[in-house]
Amino acid sequence: MALHAGVSPEPLSASGRSSEKLSLPSLQSKMKIDPEGYETELHLIHSQFNSALELFQQQAALNFSSISGVGADPTVAKDLGDRAMFLAHVTPFYPKQLAQFPSDLAAFLKLSARTLPSGLRFHVTQALILLVNRKIIDIKDTLSLFMELQTLGDRNMRKLAFSHVVHSIKRMNKNHKNEAKNRALQNILFALVQQEDETRAKRSLITLCELHRRKVWFDERTANAICMACFHSSSRIMIAALSFLLDYEKIENNDEDSDASSSEDEMAQPQTVINKEAVYKAHHKGTAASKKKKKAKLQRAVRSMKRQQRMSSESSSSSYYSPLNHLKDAQGFVEKLFSRLHTCNERYEVKMMIVKVIARTIGLHRLILLNFYPFLQRYVKPQQDDITNLLAAAVQACHDMVPPDAVEPLFKQIVNQFVHDGSRPEVLAVGLNVIREICLRMPLLMTEDLLQDLALYKKSHEKAVSSAARSLITLFREVCPSLLVKKDRGRPVDPKARPKAYGEVNVLSNVPDIELLEHEDEIYGSGDENSDEAVSVSSDDGNENSDDEGSQYNEDIVDEDDENDSIDEDESDIDDDDEEEEEEEEEEDNDDENKVEREEVEGEENDDYQEVSGSSRPGDSAGDGGNEDEKAKARKRKLSDFEGQLIAADTSLRALKRLAEAKMSHASSDSTDGILSDEHFRRIKELKAKQGAKTALAQQGFKVPSSDQLSLKRVDPSKLEAHVKLKLNKKERLELVKAGREERVKYQARTALKQKKTGGLSNRQKEHKKYMPLAAKKAKAQRSRLEKTKKKKRSGKQFRGKKAWKQ
Repeated sequence: MALHAGVSPEPLSASGRSSEKLSLPSLQSKMKIDPEGYETELHLIHSQFNSALELFQQQAALNFSSISGVGADPTVAKDLGDRAMFLAHVTPFYPKQLAQFPSDLAAFLKLSARTLPSGLRFHVTQALILLVNRKIIDIKDTLSLFMELQTLGDRNMRKLAFSHVVHSIKRMNKNHKNEAKNRALQNILFALVQQEDETRAKRSLITLCELHRRKVWFDERTANAICMACFHSSSRIMIAALSFLLDYEKIENNDEDSDASSSEDEMAQPQTVINKEAVYKAHHKGTAASKKKKKAKLQRAVRSMKRQQRMSSESSSSSYYSPLNHLKDAQGFVEKLFSRLHTCNERYEVKMMIVKVIARTIGLHRLILLNFYPFLQRYVKPQQDDITNLLAAAVQACHDMVPPDAVEPLFKQIVNQFVHDGSRPEVLAVGLNVIREICLRMPLLMTEDLLQDLALYKKSHEKAVSSAARSLITLFREVCPSLLVKKDRGRPVDPKARPKAYGEVNVLSNVPDIELLEHEDEIYGSGDENSDEAVSVSSDDGNENSDDEGSQYNEDIVDEDDENDSIDEDESDIDDDDEEEEEEEEEEDNDDENKVEREEVEGEENDDYQEVSGSSRPGDSAGDGGNEDEKAKARKRKLSDFEGQLIAADTSLRALKRLAEAKMSHASSDSTDGILSDEHFRRIKELKAKQGAKTALAQQGFKVPSSDQLSLKRVDPSKLEAHVKLKLNKKERLELVKAGREERVKYQARTALKQKKTGGLSNRQKEHKKYMPLAAKKAKAQRSRLEKTKKKKRSGKQFRGKKAWKQ
């Protein structure tokens, strides 16, 4: 072996053959038991390590490659790695003698990491990780070193260093969070993300994303650092940051998560059930070792159950979270990213990712970026690639704070490009669904003529188109029923509902929902209490008021019945696809029927008035003159009743005002100077929930979400294609074919299948067993002879050789 002139051969011989006499694992266990008795051996091994370390440092200084020089000998590299691991294990027992060892090891790894053999580098890194885990070295001093080790191109080293950094920071924040220490570590990683070196920035960004995903660094600083990585000069860093923000794909595909592996182990043992018998056996039955194993198994089962509950609660919660929630300057972020979108020369998929991030930020923070909608307008075409994602981004960017004039050109383009008679059914369905989602957020964009034209698609024979049109009608039944044709309105909850004008805001002058406390008895009260209150009010108002209310109630019922009849007639009209002349004739017939019904109703009313007048004078005769007198008196009575109803209504209004003032004064006297306690707020919350349940049960239509709920709602592009049957590609068709072949057996001959058959005989086999008459048998034999002779004639005379058995 060739050595440098300045390097003496003693350290090499000391670290070489003489070390074979020592068994390092046994010496390590003895030194842990009796540290003071083995100080000479420690000094010897430490000196051997220092000599080999000096040799490798000189090699790194002279820029030797790992193929030539000292590193070419595998035994030397293995001895150095073993001694480094040995000294790392015994360092806690010799803090004074090995005080400089951790710093020397870190300095050696920092200087010579690129020139060391991969095996030696891995062992030295493991020794340094052991020192960090035992808190001999602080993670803050070695974080930059471990981030540097991830950029060497060694896959095993990258995996080891990455997992160590993540788990060390996670362990540090397990019990309580040290903000000063976390801030120092974050400053190191934030500086690496902003560097121009692409590899270092990528590794530090992946580390930040992983810590944020595990909710270790779940704060605003980390979220803003990830978002600011979208403006990195390298396109790969920008794509990685955009992918994390969108959950577009998993950024780190090569790194295996320990949590994922533990969850796989739990999935492999789903039968673990915690019952009283298992707990009793773990504490009272078996030896100490078996009890320990059973207790550990119980603890694993409890941890897995808690993890599953936490994951199920997180998945069931509808709250949408993103690092974009923590943006300090959301408007500046969107404007800067939009300017980069204008200037970047990336491929279309990357531009789509930037568009989705901008749209999601606009919808989440309800920002105003007026130039974004004309930019989207250039790409809104049915033949555009990934058009559903683009339309979902357009929907996400719409909210009630945006002026309708800015979105109207985009809205019209969607209507003109997607919704017309020449469009395919899937294009029509997507267009109608997008229009519904945009109108859900900005109902002022819809006009009466456009809505009535779009509502006609409910008669389409394609399920996707008709369901999309009906969903649009359902939305405007709640938002603004006056825009719909009368037969499409149905029975809305609020017939006079209208969308808010642009900039209209409901300003609260009191504690929200405080009026529920005043009507608490009505919400919690039963039907008897309500009836008692109604009786007391009617007794104050007089009998005439009660009669008036009863007549109004009956009229409301009649109106509802008429509406039901009209709805039924409209549904029958929807199903009919006759010509226009027939529809006009049906409308004329309906008008005639309505006239007849009105005349009958008027006649019944006149009969009622006659009965009332007749009951007042039962002794009169039924002559013609008597009838005319009765009609005149009925008209006079009708006028007098109308005047009485006006007086009763006036008195009832006054009584209601007095009752309301009394209740307000009673509520104000009950409340202590207008100060609400926690008990009041708790009752308000209960009353609000109860009232919401009542309205939900009473309401049978579509409930329009609030603007805050819509801003948090994430638009799913697949829902825009609801009920649309897309064409399958070749791969999907092959999967369907293979799925259909799973139940079929492999190909076999028919004879083998017949032999294996257990269900019975086939029809051909049954024909052979049927008893035939004698005449039929003769006819069949004659037919077979004729067929044979014909076959011989067709084949001709050919010499086929002499049969051996005929000789």
